[in-house]
Amino acid sequence: MAALLPTVGSASAADPQRLTVDLAASEGPVTLGANGALYGLSDDGVPSDAALEPLKLTSISQKPDGGAQHPNGDAIAVSKSFFRNGGGEINVMMQDIYAKWPYEDLGIDDYLPKVDKITKEIASAPNSDRFVYIPFNEPDFIWYKLNGPQAEYEVERDRFLAHWKLVYNRIRAIDPDARIAGPNETGYYPRFLRDFLTFAKRENVMPQIMTWHELSSGSLRDFQAHYDNYRSLERELGIDPLKINIDEYANRRDLSVPGQLVQWVSMFERNKVYANMAYWDAAGNMSGHVVRSNIPNGGWWFFRWYAGLTGDTVKVAPPQPNTIDTLQGLASLDTSRRQAQVLLGGSAGDSDVVVKNVPRSVFGRTVTATVAEAAWSGYEGQHATPQVLARTKVKVADDGSVTVPLRGMRKMSAYRIVLTPGGAGSPSPVSVPWSASYEAEEAAITDGKVYTQGTVSNANGYAASGTKDVGSLNQATSKVDFTVSVPKSGTYDLAILYGNQSGGPATQKLSVDGGAPATVSYPSTENWTYRAKKDVSLRLSAGTHVLSLAKGDAEVTLDRIDLTARTGPPTASYEATLADISGRPSYDYSSSAGTGTGALVLRSGDQAVFDVYAPRDGYFSVVSRASAPVRLGLHGETVTARPGQPLRLYLEAGNNRIAMTAGRAAVRSLDVSGDGSTAGVLSYEGASAVLAGGAKLVDSVHASAGSYIGSLGNSPSSTADFTVTAPRSGRYLLVVHYAHNDRRDNGHAYNTDIVSRTADITVGGAAPRKVTFKNTWSWDDYWTLGVPVDLKKGSNKVTFGNATAWAPNIDRIELGRVIG
Repeated sequence: MAALLPTVGSASAADPQRLTVDLAASEGPVTLGANGALYGLSDDGVPSDAALEPLKLTSISQKPDGGAQHPNGDAIAVSKSFFRNGGGEINVMMQDIYAKWPYEDLGIDDYLPKVDKITKEIASAPNSDRFVYIPFNEPDFIWYKLNGPQAEYEVERDRFLAHWKLVYNRIRAIDPDARIAGPNETGYYPRFLRDFLTFAKRENVMPQIMTWHELSSGSLRDFQAHYDNYRSLERELGIDPLKINIDEYANRRDLSVPGQLVQWVSMFERNKVYANMAYWDAAGNMSGHVVRSNIPNGGWWFFRWYAGLTGDTVKVAPPQPNTIDTLQGLASLDTSRRQAQVLLGGSAGDSDVVVKNVPRSVFGRTVTATVAEAAWSGYEGQHATPQVLARTKVKVADDGSVTVPLRGMRKMSAYRIVLTPGGAGSPSPVSVPWSASYEAEEAAITDGKVYTQGTVSNANGYAASGTKDVGSLNQATSKVDFTVSVPKSGTYDLAILYGNQSGGPATQKLSVDGGAPATVSYPSTENWTYRAKKDVSLRLSAGTHVLSLAKGDAEVTLDRIDLTARTGPPTASYEATLADISGRPSYDYSSSAGTGTGALVLRSGDQAVFDVYAPRDGYFSVVSRASAPVRLGLHGETVTARPGQPLRLYLEAGNNRIAMTAGRAAVRSLDVSGDGSTAGVLSYEGASAVLAGGAKLVDSVHASAGSYIGSLGNSPSSTADFTVTAPRSGRYLLVVHYAHNDRRDNGHAYNTDIVSRTADITVGGAAPRKVTFKNTWSWDDYWTLGVPVDLKKGSNKVTFGNATAWAPNIDRIELGRVIG
């Protein structure tokens, strides 16, 4: 036993909680079933391939194509990107063909022709066998009264069962191999389920997948009892166990929050059920876990960790099973990779993670334990590669256990512990920069108001750090003064968790100790409680300071600030033994020196894929820590990386999937550093383009050079032609700075029905490529989207257009050669 993590933040005075993992108690193969989302995809390209593929999605739920319920998220339309990125199956919410919520009740005779149309379209779609029909959505609440007094219940039950049989057989008549899911109630109701299962068995209309919803904070307490009761019903009625998909789960306060998500995912994974997060806000961001189209937040990293579990899950005993907002976890053991992983979170303070029955035949007498944290960064707040907090070589105790102490855990964070064989040598010590957090509600507030957000009793409130934030900062004198203390003089990264309700870019004035104020600009957010994160750099002297954030040109809500010491350019080491693999690479743990998790041995036909984060579009230094040269694939380009020699590669803001191959090489890590240099990047303002067919240059103080290209598209003749001069032929990343705020309000109080726009991009004589641009929340917020293109040396024409609909407004474009 050894103390791996003496402190992560402030120490707790209470005795540590204990979470126990038993590596000898297998629960069966990892399913990754709990990573889905309702309307997680809105279009082909939203989210991006690089954001989707790492999550290894097993199911999603979308509407039938042409459905009026929402303006996007059509099942067949998004299936191309879903399946392209390894997705499993798509649930089709058939009643989302209707426009109103609750669905307009026009009678079963109105619904049946719609069922026919949807079924014919799905049955003829590519990969039709990977679609699941869900004919009714929350029928106990919509069209049928299945939760009332017994007499009413029996009438409504019989009506629903008759309609279920009718629709079921209608689907099967068109698609005999259809997989049908249901009954899909708002919650778990055993009275109805007993009757439903009895009827379905007798009438031969049994669903292939059992579905219901878990949409209250109480589900974290009650789901296990629901699951156990359902399985007992199956046994009692002589029904073979059905696959279960909880196709809507979690509340607003849970989404994006790693410490909340681990509580939900652990209970679904241990029961081997599938589950899709609810759709409370906007489509196309995996229920609040993908920022813009390609940028991870803390929740995304938790799901990336979840997707990295391999082998079997093993039994985890939390300190308080089936209790809301307590420490929970899940764990896996992969004997072929010789790895054990534990994901945990949901509680603040100190914890001891006790891993029992560590097999000596797999791990030997010592293990390397690596601890990392995925913090909460808001729904729209970017989150860099999770910080490694500790990496220590630990002797396995005589009783076969290893204890990993975690101190000062944060309630909203999730933590990952990876155990690998110890090997020879010692891991390099981990340097964790000094950091401190300060809640806005605990600061000195002038002309503002403290609000309480998502809580157990208000589970559909939005998440806020400490459940509170400071809003109504709308007076000329409004400000929040944070008293901070830093250990030494130097540069500090200031992260501001905020909400911008102004409908456009907003500002505040930042001053230190009453000095001259600097302007902080905040991009728009979906609403004032849909938290985002703004990063600012500060020079501070050692000691105590007052950081003031005062009202600027619009109203901004403040939640928390984080100060972190800047120790140099951002760096991250991506360990090869934790990369996604294909082929049959082997794992070598003979040495625990350096990054400490051993080496991945690649041979011909093997591949390792690393998920590399970039804070912005630009050039970064990429170094392969390998025994021999390897080949790296990025944006459709490949390059040889020699051991220890840096490559200058152009990365897109957010996640970048870098694929590595080799003839034979033992790879320890892929190391990435830098701030995203733009030296050598080609840049062209909108004013340099030749416009035709009604496209025009529009003045704007928010555009980089004071103007953008507007009224582009909606006609074959409306185009914007950029002439770009490439110093060398090769693969480039075309970065488009764009904005648009196209919406189709479908009348839902809790859904923001943003839509995407597309542009056809033509480079030289190549075929046009249709590219999807997500809504930027306002017409004055400019985001970036990267598109790999091939340029020849010298002059190249890059044309934007859209013959049938409006393209986004374009501020400027940049082009960076992938190999700089």
